[in-house]
Amino acid sequence: MGLLSAAINRIQPSPTIAVSNKAAELKAAGRDIIGLGAGEPDFDTPDFVKEAAIEAIRKGQTKYTIVDGTPELKKAIQAKFKRDNGLDYALDEISVNVGGKQTIFNAFVATLDPGDEVVIPAPYWVSYPDIVLFCGAKPVILPCPLEAGFKLQPAQLDAAITPQTKWVLLNSPSNPTGAAYTYDELKALADVLMGHPHVYILTDDMYEHVVYDDFKFATIAEVEPRLYERTLTVNGASKAYAMTGWRIGFAGGPKPIIKAMAKIQSQSTSNPCSIAQAAVVAALNGPQDFLIERNKAFQERRDLVVSMLNQANGLSCPQPEGAFYVYPDCSGLIGKTTPSGKLLTNDEDVAAYFLDTEGVAVVHGAAFGLSPAFRISYATSTSVLEDACRRIQRACAQVA
Repeated sequence: MGLLSAAINRIQPSPTIAVSNKAAELKAAGRDIIGLGAGEPDFDTPDFVKEAAIEAIRKGQTKYTIVDGTPELKKAIQAKFKRDNGLDYALDEISVNVGGKQTIFNAFVATLDPGDEVVIPAPYWVSYPDIVLFCGAKPVILPCPLEAGFKLQPAQLDAAITPQTKWVLLNSPSNPTGAAYTYDELKALADVLMGHPHVYILTDDMYEHVVYDDFKFATIAEVEPRLYERTLTVNGASKAYAMTGWRIGFAGGPKPIIKAMAKIQSQSTSNPCSIAQAAVVAALNGPQDFLIERNKAFQERRDLVVSMLNQANGLSCPQPEGAFYVYPDCSGLIGKTTPSGKLLTNDEDVAAYFLDTEGVAVVHGAAFGLSPAFRISYATSTSVLEDACRRIQRACAQVA
């Protein structure tokens, strides 16, 4: 009998965290490293949110709270869903968790059994398949290449659904591609799902407020109200409000799922941090105008990175609709040889080459389920991005 469980042996450590850790180690060792692996805004948490947290500490709001969120935060989330998405959730249809990752983990642990299937479009956020595997269920990966705009197509979805399908997972805007579904694209997927009443939908809307070029965000329960009872709408404070370290995610959805998620949480973390919850109340209820300014900065960075990467030999970089990632195709580098004589056989080799020769840390596409490509996070300063892209251009020019 081995020490480790079958469940832990089914999963791998997060590749994105591994890249960030390696970049940090190399920096600590004195290397000149630019880390573009972390999906984290470089902006600071807004001051009015910080002040709310400080005030909560002064008021002694440092005790346990209700396991899945304070009434004050649930009311703020309820108002956010109504204001931004036209969705009405009762307070007992809302779950507050230790980040969006725990929201998804709780939902899947609470609902999946061995033999169940979860449809996941690729490229996907690295944690989706591993959480499904941890539960003993089967991730059904559907490749969504650049030619399809990195988006799931209705016929493709319809063909993938079986009697064992428990969930379909949607993420818009996407991590890692930044691709975002329009209202009409979501309606076409919703029409398919209406024909499969046994299937639930988990929609990860974490990048809802990070969209560009007048793109209008929509979420599937808003687009097709008849799917409301089968949809878990996941969101959080991390990206829009630059609160990654505060660790607050949340969801609205069917009461039995929300209740089961609270049961899981009661035996794992218990409540999210009381102070972080008070801060997110302020974030959701406070002024939202700063989001426009930050998106303007993100869009300028996106345009810079897309332009510079498209000038690099062997790379082709599409322009995303949202989030703060680009997902350039690097097929033009595969099969070429580096100055040191190393053959680039896949996108992991390409990422390693960029790190070893130019000190630029990116995440290889295989980690997201669609190769050959790599992900860059442009949630950092313009000067750093210019330097990083010049280094990548230089590295690409040196292969033959």
